[in-house]
Amino acid sequence: MFALVIALYATIAAVLGSVRMLPQLVQSAKHAVLAVAFFLMLASAALIAAFLTHDFGVRYVAEHSSLTMPWYYTASAFYGGQEGSLLYWGLTLAIFSAIFVLSSKRAPVALVPYVMATLMVIETFILLVLVAVSSPFVRLAVAPPNGVGLNPILLDPGMLIHPPMLLMGFMSFSVPYAFAVAAMVTGRLNSEWLRSIRRWMLAAWSIQTAGLVLGAWWAYHVLGWGGYWGWDPVENAALLPWLTATAFLHSTMVQERRGMLKVWNLVLVMASFALSIFGTFEVRSGVISSVHSFAYSDIGTYFLTFLVIIIVFSTLLFVFRLPNLRPEQEFHSVISREGVFLFNNLLLIGITFATLWGTLFPLITAVVQHQEMTVGPPFYENVNGPLLGVLVLAMGVGPLLAWRRTALNALWRNLSVPVVISAICAALLPLFGVTSVLADIGFALCAFTATAIFYELWRGMRVRHSHGEPYPIALMMLFSRYRQRYGGYIVHLGMVALTVGIIGSHFFQQQQDALLKPGQSMNIAGYQLTFLGNIEMQDTDRDSIAAQIQVWHNGQLERYIYPGRTIYHNFANQPASQISITTTPNLTDIYVFLADWQGATQAQIRVFINPLVSLVWYGGLFMLIGGVICWWPEQRRHAVSKTVSAAKTAEEEVAV
Repeated sequence: MFALVIALYATIAAVLGSVRMLPQLVQSAKHAVLAVAFFLMLASAALIAAFLTHDFGVRYVAEHSSLTMPWYYTASAFYGGQEGSLLYWGLTLAIFSAIFVLSSKRAPVALVPYVMATLMVIETFILLVLVAVSSPFVRLAVAPPNGVGLNPILLDPGMLIHPPMLLMGFMSFSVPYAFAVAAMVTGRLNSEWLRSIRRWMLAAWSIQTAGLVLGAWWAYHVLGWGGYWGWDPVENAALLPWLTATAFLHSTMVQERRGMLKVWNLVLVMASFALSIFGTFEVRSGVISSVHSFAYSDIGTYFLTFLVIIIVFSTLLFVFRLPNLRPEQEFHSVISREGVFLFNNLLLIGITFATLWGTLFPLITAVVQHQEMTVGPPFYENVNGPLLGVLVLAMGVGPLLAWRRTALNALWRNLSVPVVISAICAALLPLFGVTSVLADIGFALCAFTATAIFYELWRGMRVRHSHGEPYPIALMMLFSRYRQRYGGYIVHLGMVALTVGIIGSHFFQQQQDALLKPGQSMNIAGYQLTFLGNIEMQDTDRDSIAAQIQVWHNGQLERYIYPGRTIYHNFANQPASQISITTTPNLTDIYVFLADWQGATQAQIRVFINPLVSLVWYGGLFMLIGGVICWWPEQRRHAVSKTVSAAKTAEEEVAV
């Protein structure tokens, strides 16, 4: 309640201080933002303390924890339900707002008050919902002796990292949106606001990337269906702002370099924030069926209203400033770096629209036809799959083109090596068992882009080496001095690896089910799995069963595995899976799931062979590392040696 009152004051003080040119009032608003962060940290600490002390008189604590839960899962229950996740959303927004205030000297002075005001308006909405509608501090008339506990699926290490990252990712798009609003309100729509926003958007993009990859990893090793992405509506909602943010990070370079795509950039920033609010609404409203969403709740109405207000306000402000968004230059040639960036944006927006349409389709059919019709994974795969392939190709072509226009002889010189390598790849893969034409094309496109990226790295190293730097030092200096550019290459390499993992696990996955008794075996993809029997264990709040299985390959015993189930009494004997995943040296996962059982004498085993799926996790990690490299501030040097300066000049000439 203190935070709510102070957030309202901060909003009013920031705007009045700017309009009436009262720097003392703006400074007071900054102090108020810090106070909001303090009180929300205090409230969050109080809720965590209630969990750790098992204060079941608090309804939220009783519903999401129990005496038998380990302390780390008990603490993570803080964001395990609707009320606590909202408090976490408000807490992280307050912390990000405080970070902005403490670093506001780097931002344009005219924008600072309106950035604070926008952030505090968003914070005020969250706090109003927490205070008036969905408080996590409601107490029960009589405290139960024990709580219900977390849903069994959430009792997993993924609970400690995926939800907080994804919730923070949704929230973090608020800061770039606040900058966009401030730029439109003040009319300062030159590249200055873009330079201020870049690191915030990179941070938001990196956090959302981590949340998405961790979510895919969690689904893969917990749900037992052999996959990591099912195009579930809530999964889609988390992907949507990531797509528009990715498009923005590409088009912002065009505006800074050529003064173009100003309209695109504002629209993409506003869309990223609106889609993050849409994702929050979707999870909390329950209007769209999803394994991830909360039960139906009236809180969705508040988020829908807030989303409509955001869209209307942003659109009106954008239309008002549209005359100031004329491009400073025109496109000279489609065969140019800015041309590829625009094409890249169109592809990303195409994927965004297709994913959003598939997500909203059940609602649209329910309203129009009074019959809810769902869209399954084949729709997304058939539409987004080809778009992803072209996007991978564009990632390889873009860095090899010059700004404004590229001469045809220079284009062929730059593309010849990647084209030859990809052609060789396409020709040789069928000899190694790749019989799918689509998979062959996909792998060839990945080979093209990877070769183009390594070719660019080699050219930069060669230039610096020609001025006296050893190759390892040259590589380090490239990343040190041009972090945004070469960090982007790391992101692209990660995306290529992730795409290879998707192609391999999608086209070449094998599945087999078998009902086994002790001593019986099943064979799949050259592996023999021998069932030895079930091991049963009982505890006060759960029963567990694990199948003991030997894994043989080429006549040799590789290992023992123990896929199993745990049945929790508090959740109507709902079973949670313990899946055995063995990754072989050739990056193939042996994924074993205990589908059913009968005492100690029988087990129904479901086995998936997932080739190259590990590249999905490695690719995601590379993307995150590349994002951090782009985000990390560059070192400022007051003096530069003549040799390094010459190397820099020569390298820039090569880039042009």
